[in-house]
Amino acid sequence: MLFSGKTVFITGASRGIGAAIALRLAKEGANIVIAAKSVTEDARLGGTIYSVAQKVNDAGGKGLGVQCDIRDEEQIIAAVQQAVAVFGGIDILINNASAINLSNTEQIETKRFDLVHDINVRGTFLVTKHCVPFLRKSVNPHILTLSPPLDMNPKWFAPYVAYTISKFNMSMMTLGWSKEFKKYNIAANSMWPVTTIATSAVKNIIGGEMLMNMSRKPDILADCAFHILQKSSAECTGNLFLDEDVLRDAGITDLAHYAVNPGGPLQKDLYVQ
Repeated sequence: MLFSGKTVFITGASRGIGAAIALRLAKEGANIVIAAKSVTEDARLGGTIYSVAQKVNDAGGKGLGVQCDIRDEEQIIAAVQQAVAVFGGIDILINNASAINLSNTEQIETKRFDLVHDINVRGTFLVTKHCVPFLRKSVNPHILTLSPPLDMNPKWFAPYVAYTISKFNMSMMTLGWSKEFKKYNIAANSMWPVTTIATSAVKNIIGGEMLMNMSRKPDILADCAFHILQKSSAECTGNLFLDEDVLRDAGITDLAHYAVNPGGPLQKDLYVQ
């Protein structure tokens, strides 16, 4: 069990990609801190911090559900302190929590602009800030952020500039942290899917059932994270990975089982050629 005894702090892990990563690492014996807002289930979204914690326990790990809105620094500090009190430290941080809004400049409401940046940029920064003192004490510490490769072509900005700059900020933080924390051997990497992923955001916000059927399951990113986090933190840092590349390097070339509709067409994700 490759992650036995390791403590993984995952934001936004009550469903979707975060929950899939939690369960994948739980199978390898990890302690999983599910830091998210959901304590009661929303029928449209599914999942709570408690339901995922139970699934983590059932999968062979140890789960801890902690209610945490990463827009609130006091809640972040409390969540980190609770994780350390229960498990003794933090070895891996996964910045998964994110807000999406694909409105253009004229359409986006100011409160939605603020929400996207409060979660994606400020929240990600503050969670990392408060985890770093504990990551520094780990043997093979990793920060892994869900954000895309950087490309300054205006075509990626024009349709939804507010969202793009928030996600690109997350990737720029990854690059900055890879250099800033190199002296502590803390790895900082990002990963992003080549295709859309079947999550509640894809279903309810972007494209409905049609796009869900052209997507891959969150398991592909869970396996991607599994392979990245095994690597030496002193050597594997400063990368903006695509999931297919990581799996190919791990010798996994048949990706058909990840598709919601195996053999059907797949939709490229945002920011992927």
